[in-house]
Amino acid sequence: MIPRIAVSVDLVVLTVRNQQLSALVWRRDRPPYEGKWALSGGFIKLDEDLPAAAARVLAERAGLKDAPVHLEQLQTYGYPARDPRRRVLSVAYLGLAPDLPASTEAHMSWQPVSELTDMAFDHRRIMLDGVERARAKLEYTSLGAAFCPPEFTVAELRRVYEIVWGRRLDPRNFHRKVTKAKGFLVSTGRTTTRDGGRPAMLYRRGPAVLLHPPMLRSS
Repeated sequence: MIPRIAVSVDLVVLTVRNQQLSALVWRRDRPPYEGKWALSGGFIKLDEDLPAAAARVLAERAGLKDAPVHLEQLQTYGYPARDPRRRVLSVAYLGLAPDLPASTEAHMSWQPVSELTDMAFDHRRIMLDGVERARAKLEYTSLGAAFCPPEFTVAELRRVYEIVWGRRLDPRNFHRKVTKAKGFLVSTGRTTTRDGGRPAMLYRRGPAVLLHPPMLRSS
């Protein structure tokens, strides 16, 4: 007999909110793990593929139907004991987005990643894997700008890197690296004083996918 294994999609949706790296979670109101934080997720339907399931969960369960969320497959989790009710295979997706409003679903909320120390199932492990993927992606891709609004200053982009990486960066060195990385930033020709002080140039995300040279955390 072929064993029946349920397949779910779980979303690690991250944003920079209130100057903290935050994840979209909900507090479970039923067993198992009643009262603990959990990622948004759901079982896939027989007539949909994985990307469609992830998009549906993002819209219906996470309440981010029209949000500008970059969504990519993270990892598959299939060890037998991950769900005490039944054998469940989970395909996790990572979502990155700029400072988003509250979810349209009342049970969902943004919580600082640093405070999510006790989560349902294996969701803390999945979340931490998503955080590490996000940190790595900021090194060699242009996805750091995915946490920013459509137009942003270099200082605002630097704060994203500092919050996601959890370390301070030298402003001048950072400015030199991001403005010299081919295709990373495109100047809008406009300035803003929203950072305070002198007017700062506004940029938008350029066409580059990979950064040359990369923005290494160790440098």
